[in-house]
Amino acid sequence: MEITRRRLLAALSAAGLLSVLPAQPATAADVAADSARLLANTVAVLAGTAESNSRPETAAKLAAVEKAARSHLASMDAAVEGELFAGLKLGTSDTGLNTAFQRLYEIALATRTPPGGTASDLYRNTAVQRRVLDGLGWLHDHYYGDQSAGYYGNWFYWEIGLSQHISRTLVLLADEVRAYRPGLVDTFVASMDAYLRNGVDGDVNLDSRFHTGANLADITTNRILQGGLLGDEARIRKALTDQLTVFATIDPYHLAHGVTDGYYADGSFIQHASVAYTGSYGKGLLTRVVQTLKITDGTGFAYGEELVPAVRSWVQNGFAPLIFEGWMMEIVKGRAVSRPDSGYTDVGVVVEAVVDLSSLASGDDAMALKSYVKYVGSTSRGTLDPGRFVSPVSVVRYADIIGDASVPAEDLNAASRSVAFNAMDRHVHRRPGFAFALARSSDRISKYEYMSGENLMPWFQGDGAYYLYLSGQDQSQAYGIDYFTTVSPYGLAGVTAPVEERRTVPELYGTPYYDNPGHPLNFTSSSESQNTYVYFPRGTDPHSGGAVLGAYAAAAMVQSSDVGVRDRHLLPDDFVVYRNATATKSWFLLDEEIVVLAAGVGDPAGRAVTTTVDARTALPGDRISLTGMLCDGRPWTGAGTGDLRWLRYANAMQRTAVGYVFLDTPKVRVSLDEVVRSRRAVRTSNPDTTVTRTVVGVTVDRAPGAEPVRLAYALVPNATEAQLGPYAKGPLRVLANSTRLQAVSHAGLGLTAANTFAPGHHEAAGLRIDGAASVIVQRHGHRGPTTVAVSDPTMGRDTVAVVIHGRSLRKVSSDDGVRVSPVHGGTRLDFDTRHGYGRSFTVTLQG
Repeated sequence: MEITRRRLLAALSAAGLLSVLPAQPATAADVAADSARLLANTVAVLAGTAESNSRPETAAKLAAVEKAARSHLASMDAAVEGELFAGLKLGTSDTGLNTAFQRLYEIALATRTPPGGTASDLYRNTAVQRRVLDGLGWLHDHYYGDQSAGYYGNWFYWEIGLSQHISRTLVLLADEVRAYRPGLVDTFVASMDAYLRNGVDGDVNLDSRFHTGANLADITTNRILQGGLLGDEARIRKALTDQLTVFATIDPYHLAHGVTDGYYADGSFIQHASVAYTGSYGKGLLTRVVQTLKITDGTGFAYGEELVPAVRSWVQNGFAPLIFEGWMMEIVKGRAVSRPDSGYTDVGVVVEAVVDLSSLASGDDAMALKSYVKYVGSTSRGTLDPGRFVSPVSVVRYADIIGDASVPAEDLNAASRSVAFNAMDRHVHRRPGFAFALARSSDRISKYEYMSGENLMPWFQGDGAYYLYLSGQDQSQAYGIDYFTTVSPYGLAGVTAPVEERRTVPELYGTPYYDNPGHPLNFTSSSESQNTYVYFPRGTDPHSGGAVLGAYAAAAMVQSSDVGVRDRHLLPDDFVVYRNATATKSWFLLDEEIVVLAAGVGDPAGRAVTTTVDARTALPGDRISLTGMLCDGRPWTGAGTGDLRWLRYANAMQRTAVGYVFLDTPKVRVSLDEVVRSRRAVRTSNPDTTVTRTVVGVTVDRAPGAEPVRLAYALVPNATEAQLGPYAKGPLRVLANSTRLQAVSHAGLGLTAANTFAPGHHEAAGLRIDGAASVIVQRHGHRGPTTVAVSDPTMGRDTVAVVIHGRSLRKVSSDDGVRVSPVHGGTRLDFDTRHGYGRSFTVTLQG
C-alpha cells in the first residue's frame, strides 16, 4: 500500500506508526543483501567514501581521525601488564571502560577511512584491525563479559554508551571479524543484550522510563547495527518499530506507555519526563534518527522518505527558534549549561543533521533546509567547524550547500517571531537585533536539572531566568558556561531569590547524589525519588504559560518552592530542602520592549529577597559605560542604589547596549564587579580553568521582614539614551500589577495584554476576564479589525471567557473552539481551552 503524507501524519498523531514500516524482504537472500547494504551505509557515514575523502574540505577531519588513532596506538604500546591503554583505570570506573571502548572504535575508524591525497598506512591495515579485535576480546574477558561484576556507575554507559562504541567498531571491522574472530559478534551481542537491565529479556521496554526519547533512539540504533551484523531481520525490524515511537507527537492527554519524553505540538522537547531539553537530548535525538534514515537508505528497511517531513517540522518549529546567530540558547540545555562546549558547538551538531536531512528531502523541503544551513553558516558569530561533523560525507554536503549560488541564505524564522513553548515552560521572542529567551517552571516542568556533579548551582534557572541575546555579539562572551561560572546563582537575570547560602549536592552529602536505599523512598543514584527530589524537581504551582498574537506575546508564572518543600514530611531527616521566595510574574513581549511585572515579591519566612533585573558579563578589557536618569530628573551618578527612571548599559568593544526603563519600581541597586572563578564551581569534572569577567548587576532588594513589593520595568535592547528619556510619557502604561491581575498597554501598537491569576472576574482597560488566563487584544485603528488571543496558563481549564466592553463586534475569522456573542455593553468571547495544553486561540473581530 502506498504511504501518503496524509496517512503518515495521521499515523504520527495516533497509534498507526507501524504502517510506516516498509514491506518485509521476501527471501533470505534479500535479508542478507539489505544487511550488507546497511553495514556499508554505516561505514560510509562514519568513515566517508573515497569520493568524499578526496575533497579538500575533508582534510581536517581525516587528519583528526588519524591523529586520534595514532595517539591511542601509542598508548596501547605504553601499557603495562593489566592495562589496555597506559594509565587508563578499569574495573571500577565506568567512564574508564567507556573510554577504552571509544579508543578502540577510533582506531578501527582510521583503518576504514579512505585517505585523501596522501596514503595512510593505517587504512585497511589488517594487523591494526586485529589488534583492535584482540582489545575488544580482552575487555570482554576481563571487564565486560561478567554481567554480575559489571553495571556499576551510570546506567547510561552499560545500556547505551558502551554498546554504541562496540557496535560501531564491529561494523567497521565486520570483514576482519568474520575472518579472524568469527564468534566475537555473537559474544558481544549476547552481553549487550544482558546489560539492557531496564529492558525485557534483553530487548527494549517501551514502558521503562529509561527507554524513552533520545535514549530510546540511541538504544534502537545500536540494535539496528547489531541486527545488520547478525543478518537478523527480526532484530532490525523490532528496533525500527521501537524507534518509530519517537516520531510520534506527544499527546499529554493520551500518553503512550506513560511517556512524556519527546516532541510536542508546539515544538517543545522534553527528556527525563519534565526537563526542557531541545538543546542537548533533543539534538541527540535529531542526530540519531537522521543517522538511522541514512544507514537504512536504499535497503528494504528504509522508511526515510515518509518521515522526513516530520523531522523537518522539528527543525523549523523546535530548533530554529532556539538558535540565534549560530548559538543554542541556554534555556533548553538542562545540566549541559555547565559544560565547556559552547552554544556554537551545539548548533554545529544540529547543522550536520540538517545537512543530511536535506539530502533525504526533496523539492521545497530540501531547498528550505539547505537555505537554513547556509543562513546559520553565514550569520553565526562563532566558527561553525564542519571538521567536527561525525561524517566526512556530511562535510562535503555542507561545503556544496555553502558553495551553491542557487541556494539562498534564508532563516526558518520570520524576522519577528514569538514562540510559546508552553509544553516545556519556555518562551522565545525574536526581533531583528535581539532575541529574548525565558525559562519558567511549574508542577509539570522541572525548576532545573542537576546530575552527576553537573550544574552544581542550578536552583533558580527555571524561576523566570531570562537571557537577552544581542545581535553581532560573540555569545560565548555574554552567556555559556562562563556566565554561570561568574554570575551568582542567586543573581541570574530575571530571578527573584531569597538571600541565603545554599550548598551543592556534593557539599551536602559527600557524593554526587543523595544515598539512602533503606528509606521507604529508596534513594539510590538513579531511583525515581532521586529524580523527583534531587536531579530535576518540579515546582508546586500549575500557573505557567502564555498567549501569542501574531509576533506579540504575554507570559506568566506563579513562583513556587519545589516538591521537596511540599513533601518534607515524607523525606528523610537528613535530606535538605530549600524554600523559595514568592512572586507572581508577567512578561509582555513587544517590538522594542520586554515589559516585566512582578507582584507579591517577598518571603513568608521573613528573609531578605533580591530580584535581578539583569546580569550582564563582559571581558575584563571591554569598555563598559553605565548612564541613567533619576526620577527627579537629575542624572544618575553611578553610585550604589537610587530612584532610577532609566538606566543604560553599553559595551563599546562589543557594540551592544541595553536600556532599562523603570515604570513602577523601588530603588534600584547597580553593581559592577570583577569576578574570578574556576569553571569547576559549576561542574566537578570541568578542567580547572579560571575565568575572569566583569559582571554588571541591576537588582531590586526587599529588606528582611518587609511587606511584599511590586516591580514594573522594561528591557529595551540596543537602546540609545535618546530613546529612553521619552518613556516617562509613554507609549507603555502599566494598567495593573497585583497577584490577581497584571496588565499593560502600548499606545503605539494599539495593544493591551493581561495575565490573570485567580478565580473571579478581572477588569482591565475595557476587558473583563473570567478566571486565570493570558489575554492579548490588538485594535487596528478606530474602525479596523480587533484581534484577540487567549491561552490557559494553568492548562486545566475547560473554557475561558472574555468580554470586550464597548460596541458590539462580529466574528470575521477564528480558530476552532472560539464563540462570539453580543452582550449588554460589549461582546463576549468564549474559548474552549480544554485539552489545549497552553496553546493560543485567536479570533478576528470587526465592529
